[in-house]
Amino acid sequence: MLSKSEKQFSILFLIIVLIELLTGQIESLENVHYIAKPAIVISLIFLFLKTSESIPKTIKNKTLLALFFSVLGDILLMFVEQSLHFFTLGLVAFLTAHIMYILVFLKHRNLQKSPIGFIALLLVYAASLFYFLNGNLGDMLIPVIIYMLVILGMATSAYLRKDKVNILSYGLVFLGALFFLISDSILALNKFYEPLAYSNISIMVTYALAQYLIVIGILKLKED
Repeated sequence: MLSKSEKQFSILFLIIVLIELLTGQIESLENVHYIAKPAIVISLIFLFLKTSESIPKTIKNKTLLALFFSVLGDILLMFVEQSLHFFTLGLVAFLTAHIMYILVFLKHRNLQKSPIGFIALLLVYAASLFYFLNGNLGDMLIPVIIYMLVILGMATSAYLRKDKVNILSYGLVFLGALFFLISDSILALNKFYEPLAYSNISIMVTYALAQYLIVIGILKLKED
């Protein structure tokens, strides 16, 4: 399934994620954490640049934009304790990243596949999540609703690639989109509902998996 270079990268990627998790828990290693967190997606950018020669240019450029805005969002969210504005700007950065991913995924939309059933499931999930968040959103109500709609759109566009790309690319990207949804849900619950045990770990593990699976899945398009 993975090429030799992808297997080698996967080991490096795992090490970077483990360093991020470790430094995120130890206050004396805070400076290293500031490097390790954005390094997760930066490493994926280098992998993508190195191995995406056969990927169509429009898909390649939009994927790189998605990864760039993800790095920007990672950096901004590291400083949320200093100002709520950093959280809002981080939200905008990730919103833009999701939009870029939507544009990438829609390049292979299966027009014969109806999204109605899947959208219904997502709306039930979103409504359940919103039930817990609603009372504490305050001025963030509209931004959070917009963000939720966009990430649901990202998951839906990943779902709609079925039977238009090879099964490996489809499965990896779709699973990555679901992990992104889970990661953002944990982050929202932790911030707007109540602090969750080990939330930093669960958020970063699901986020790293999401980005990794999406990038590898897009790279597998060249095997189509």
